[in-house]
This record gives sequence, structure tokens and C-alpha cells, in this order.
Amino acid sequence: MDSDFISLYNIFLLDESIKFPDVDFTLDGIIGFGGDFNTYRLLDAYSQGIFPWPNEDEIFWFLPDMRMMLYPQNFKYPKSLRQIIRNKGFEIRVDTQFRNIMQLCADFRGKDRDATWILPEMLDAYEYLHKLGLAHSFETYLDGKLVGGLYGISLGSAFFGESMFSLVPNASKVALHFLSQQAKAWDFSFIDVQVYNQHFDKMGAYEIPNIIFQQELKQALKNKTKQGLWTSKVSLDLFYKLD
Repeated sequence: MDSDFISLYNIFLLDESIKFPDVDFTLDGIIGFGGDFNTYRLLDAYSQGIFPWPNEDEIFWFLPDMRMMLYPQNFKYPKSLRQIIRNKGFEIRVDTQFRNIMQLCADFRGKDRDATWILPEMLDAYEYLHKLGLAHSFETYLDGKLVGGLYGISLGSAFFGESMFSLVPNASKVALHFLSQQAKAWDFSFIDVQVYNQHFDKMGAYEIPNIIFQQELKQALKNKTKQGLWTSKVSLDLFYKLD
């Protein structure tokens, strides 16, 4: 990518700079590339709605024009999910295997995915955010075995969803169900899904313009971050609550 291209489209090369620049527009949602997963850079990124999406050996930083959002109170329960939660024997845990959840997300291969974007250095960086009490995992178990889950970042009253996986059908949906219930109980503003996903569309998420997202994010960040391990803070009884 040459310098003229970078200048023309306001795509910024991140080297030693930690802070992200203010821009009026992006190129297909890309605000910059390069840099690393420095803790301060990651926190600055998420506080502006920016997230990393590595491609091979390069880190791209995204700020989409349209944002996929799941508001906890709007979570939809397909009839099948209600039956699964009631009858399938799934259990839920939180923040007990964060790095393992990330690794399984990295290893997971969807039908159209040939390689993961979760790099080894991302595992280290997000595990450190977990130790700071800012990154969290929601884990689904069946017969005592980890079979699905998701992870993300929590700042203020916002939860930024990053990735999820299922080793058995519906395991990730079960984790999302509990996240939504707990987020609603804690008066979280939203769960950020980042970009359009048909799976989340069916669960009640929808897209909003970035300008609206930025307003909602600004308000959410005014609230106190629920920092620390959530293992003992969550209410597992909410798992069986089907609103």
C-alpha cells in the first residue's frame, strides 16, 4: 500500500503512535493499519468504536459506516433455543477459561473460513486485558465439557463482542443468551456485534449508522466499568430466565 493511497483515503499507518486520528471517512470501514496490540492502543480503539481485524501479517483497524448492534432487551428466542436451554443440559460459566475460549475461537473453522484472524499476539494482548478485568469469556458446557462460548471487551456499559465458537450445535447461542440476560440485568447499553451477521440478525440484532453508534458509545462510556472477574458477580439463575 503506497503513501499516495494512504493519503488519498485517510488510511493512517500506525507506528509508534498510540492514539487514533480523527477522520471524516474511511475506506470500506478501514481507519488505519499497522501498529501492534499495545494495551493503551486497544483501549483507545474500543473507546472510539474501532476494532482490529488482522489479515495475514498486517493489522487493519476498522470503524464501519454501519454498526451491528444487539440491545439486551431485544434479544430474540427462537422456539428451538428455548427448548434447548430447558432440556439439553447445557451449563454456563464466566471467566474461567478466557484464553482457552480465545484459542478455540481461533481454531474454529466455519464453512467459508480458511484461516483465523486471531493471531498469537492477540491471544497475549487480550489475555492481559482479561487480567485487568476488562475482557471476559462466556462459556458453554455439556456433560462437564467445554463445547462453546464467546469473548469480548467491556467498557462502561458497553460490551464489545469479538468472536464465538460452537463444537456442538447451538452452544454459542446459549452463551449469547446468558450474556444478553446478564447485560440486561446490569443495565448495559448494548452488545456491539461490529458488522452484519445473519446469525445475530435472527437473534434480534440490527444495524445502525456509525454516527448514531458514536453517540450511544459516548453515553455508555460515561457509566462505570464493571471491572474484574465476573465469575462470582454474574447470576447463574438468569441462564434459565427466558424473557
